[in-house]
Amino acid sequence: MTVSVNDLASRIATAMSKAIVGGERMTFALTVALLARGHVLIEGVPGTGKTLAVRALALLLGIEFRRIQFTPDLMPSDIVGTTIFNPQTAQFSVRTGPIVANIVLADEINRTPPKTQSALLEAMEEGRITIDGSPIELPSPFMVCATQNPIEYEGTYPLPEAQLDRFMIKVESEYPKEDQELELLARVAHGFDARALETSGVTAVTDATEVIAAQRAIREIHLSDGVRQYVYRIVDATRKQPRMTLGASPRAGINLLLASQAAAAIAGRAFATPDDVKDAAPFVLPHRVIVAPETEIEGIRANDIIRDILASVPVPRE
Repeated sequence: MTVSVNDLASRIATAMSKAIVGGERMTFALTVALLARGHVLIEGVPGTGKTLAVRALALLLGIEFRRIQFTPDLMPSDIVGTTIFNPQTAQFSVRTGPIVANIVLADEINRTPPKTQSALLEAMEEGRITIDGSPIELPSPFMVCATQNPIEYEGTYPLPEAQLDRFMIKVESEYPKEDQELELLARVAHGFDARALETSGVTAVTDATEVIAAQRAIREIHLSDGVRQYVYRIVDATRKQPRMTLGASPRAGINLLLASQAAAAIAGRAFATPDDVKDAAPFVLPHRVIVAPETEIEGIRANDIIRDILASVPVPRE
């Protein structure tokens, strides 16, 4: 199947704009992760459209969607599934959990303890789950979209570094600008209902077959030696950065490379450029590094340091 990734991304962006006002950055991040077979962590205060964005994406993709509401009493078996004893047959049968879907919304993931959060690790990394020793393959495409409140909020558990590293993309859901919020209020006044997106014209614009074909097409985007070295130098610079206590992992470099391929395809090119790397880096790197405490006290965030690194690492000419 021949697929135009640029055309698919354009259809997704147009459909998402019917549900989210001013969500171009969010849509780009979600599309990159989808095409590059990654997972997304969306952070923001309540009421900024985190859950709505994921619901809209699943609806317009026309694929199976499941939502898991993370709470302090949620158990790993509530996510993955378990075995159930049937007294009539005197046998155990496997009952899979809501993780078995194409798009899984892990809503408010940091409101459940790390033990339950870790139930997602195998699914996110290997595309399968294990129930009582039996491996179960997850459907394709598969993507976890997690939302979380800022860690300063009451009743939250910070995600462990190993969990954060499984997310290809982290994007912040911010307050809209004045004109955007006025547009949102106008839409609501004219009948927009976030609980019934179909009535607002948010309908499927693709299907699983086209998405899988687009994911395969992404891997054919050309990566020159210069671009690959550029990705390495950026990742290596985070490890040598004195304002950080933990630099980006090799997985971060791989994800940055894949996200750059997706960004290039979205732009309609058959090759990735350093600009694609720069576009993807703010979504791929900041959540994988740890800023030194003395630097945090000064109000400097990981995003700021990544921005400085991108400005300082020489850009290849090829």
